[in-house]
Amino acid sequence: MEKKQELKKNLGISTAMATVVGCVIGSGVFFKPQAIYTATGGAPGLGMLAWLITGLVCIAAAMTFAEVAIMIPKTGGMVVYLEEAFGKKAGFLAGWMQSILFYPAMVAALAVIFAEQATLFVGDSLRLPIAIAAIILLIILNNMGSAVGGGVQVLFTICKLIPLILLMIFGFVRGSGANPIFTPMIGEGLNPVVILGQLMIAVLFAFEGWTNVGAIAGEMKNPGKDLPIAIVGGVSGIMAVYFVINLAYLWVLPANELMNLAAPASAVAIAIFGGAGGKIISVGIMISVLGAANGFVLSGSRVAYSLAEEGTLPFSKSLARLNKALVPTNSIILVGVLGGLFAISGQFNRLTDLAVFSCWIFYTLTFLAVIRLRKTRPDTERTYKVPLYPVIPAIAIISGVYVILNQLLMSGSTSRILSIGSIIVTLIGLPVYSLTTRTKANK
Repeated sequence: MEKKQELKKNLGISTAMATVVGCVIGSGVFFKPQAIYTATGGAPGLGMLAWLITGLVCIAAAMTFAEVAIMIPKTGGMVVYLEEAFGKKAGFLAGWMQSILFYPAMVAALAVIFAEQATLFVGDSLRLPIAIAAIILLIILNNMGSAVGGGVQVLFTICKLIPLILLMIFGFVRGSGANPIFTPMIGEGLNPVVILGQLMIAVLFAFEGWTNVGAIAGEMKNPGKDLPIAIVGGVSGIMAVYFVINLAYLWVLPANELMNLAAPASAVAIAIFGGAGGKIISVGIMISVLGAANGFVLSGSRVAYSLAEEGTLPFSKSLARLNKALVPTNSIILVGVLGGLFAISGQFNRLTDLAVFSCWIFYTLTFLAVIRLRKTRPDTERTYKVPLYPVIPAIAIISGVYVILNQLLMSGSTSRILSIGSIIVTLIGLPVYSLTTRTKANK
């Protein structure tokens, strides 16, 4: 009999941590301050508080997510977690959403903003070709093997820390520090409860990616030891970096000025270093964005591969095929091609809103899965348990429900339409699942 090909277990703690940090620190920290201070009416207080509140929510979410990720260290991440807790259909819908919506939308958004920054050097006419070329490059790199894709992720993560460190250090050294930081909390006539929800949506994009390490657990050497450090430690460190760099931004430019800047980080760099320095920082931002996109291609393709192995995706046999480097080449191409199609829209903020809403429905189900599995599989060995159970999972669940309801009930009409559309596309997965499973059973 032909021996089944298996993914190599050659990813260690450095790649796991780099996947978390690399996927999370991409573009949000450089571009979302504009959306944040626009929502607050140019007031800095609630915007700064939102970075802390959302960071703490993500730590609670990561601590909860880590229990099920370590308990079930299989490639596919959330797909297999929800299968174990709620059945095959729930797991498939999560994977379908990730494969068709979330990962392609994130790759597309990052490619769009990468091309946006590149226009500083080559002009607007090449924006779309650059976005598509960036995605093609990532497809090629990831098809060279998981070690290459992981190595690229580590390299990009190191490179992206340089502009962050420079902005943080020289922002405080050369900034005046005369701008308000924590007051006023919010502009006149605005509802802080509604505005906080909008801010959390924006900030959650900046934190997006911390779950991606779970999708590559099946290729990790020691997931029981490395995953808690990578997920919880990575998110905690990122929250600290985000808060400090946003403090540095305000040290240089006031919130009511940042709200009018499409690229606030570059504007801060120009204020600190001059025009040439701003372009250097822009190059660093481009590297950061490309590194984040690489992480989403790496992780997203493994989700599609996991579904294909189960035979539940159309063209599963092709999508489950591994190349000579033992990586799922066609699944990589699938995520990249869909990302390229989404990138044609050129809509960075709309793509990110679509991705965040889509995934947080299933994140919240994953938090619920931790509680359910404690009841249905109490005797299963858990090398890591979420601390302060059930308080921490409850915080994660309540926060997830708030994010979902905020998008559906309190956001603008465009956001609501995108959110409802993402639900419809996700539910289309049900007849797809029925068709593929019936076809599989008849073979």
